Amino acid sequence: MNDCLIFSGNANPELSRKIAEHLGKGLGKINIYRFIDGEICLQIEENVRGKDVFIIQPTCPPVNENLMELLITLDAFRRASPRRVTAVLPYYGYARQDRKDKPRVPITAKLVANLLVSAGADRILTMDLHTPQIQGFFDIPVDHLFAAPVIVDYLKSKNIKNPVVVAPDVGGVKTARAFAKRLNAGLAIVDKRRIGPDQVETVHVIGDVKNCEAIIIDDLISTGNTMVEAAYKLLDEGAASVYGACTHAVFSGDIAQKLNASLFKEVIITDTISTSSLPSHFVKLSVSGLLAEAIRRIHLETSVSSLFI
Repeated sequence: MNDCLIFSGNANPELSRKIAEHLGKGLGKINIYRFIDGEICLQIEENVRGKDVFIIQPTCPPVNENLMELLITLDAFRRASPRRVTAVLPYYGYARQDRKDKPRVPITAKLVANLLVSAGADRILTMDLHTPQIQGFFDIPVDHLFAAPVIVDYLKSKNIKNPVVVAPDVGGVKTARAFAKRLNAGLAIVDKRRIGPDQVETVHVIGDVKNCEAIIIDDLISTGNTMVEAAYKLLDEGAASVYGACTHAVFSGDIAQKLNASLFKEVIITDTISTSSLPSHFVKLSVSGLLAEAIRRIHLETSVSSLFI
């Protein structure tokens, strides 16, 4: 691993340090600073010529700031003649804008893919994309990991009695089914209708949740409206308790008040996005080991496919 160098942006340095520790390495030296007018500038403070470089930077809120920092970082490395540059995005921002669902709107997930490639990325490593087809927006290799193994291992350790995995909408059925299979649990689906950009209405539950401990699985929580509406409906249908679980804690607004302990027994998240000051019923799991193993295998040119499950 001597020719493998790991650098971190400012979006989630704690996760970057954990990944480097798993690999027995330190983070590369890079100085990222701002001019007085807010422009981003940086300097790589070590030789990277001929090296295999990994830049860890989730494009989480503030999305535009972190995305621009990543693009500038990629450009700096491209001009420093490394052997390969891999952009590691534990969270891929703008992923929800992946299609034209109404007239005259952008497909921003594709635009971001174009920007990353143009800036100098040779490969992408990411986790739990909002929709898997975003991989097809790139003309370079994309390794798409899932946080499911980490979350499933934790849920198994809880010894939950009579569990049922719940998809918060039809789009999450495939993911929920995979969780249900690994947890030997039942499966239910919440029929959700979106009535605004951040407003949802839960109509009814498909499946039996009475006297079950319901586990709502989603890729991300932003405003929390989808998960809260689903939780209320599940409790109305007779669920004994409700767990919430997601990979990306985007967390906008008064999320702690919405996902309160009286509604959720536990809210399980991962550290793809930096979070702090969480209530006691929030559990944060680390995906640093999974990402570190993917980086190791990419560098050593061995199979990464066994990590995709």
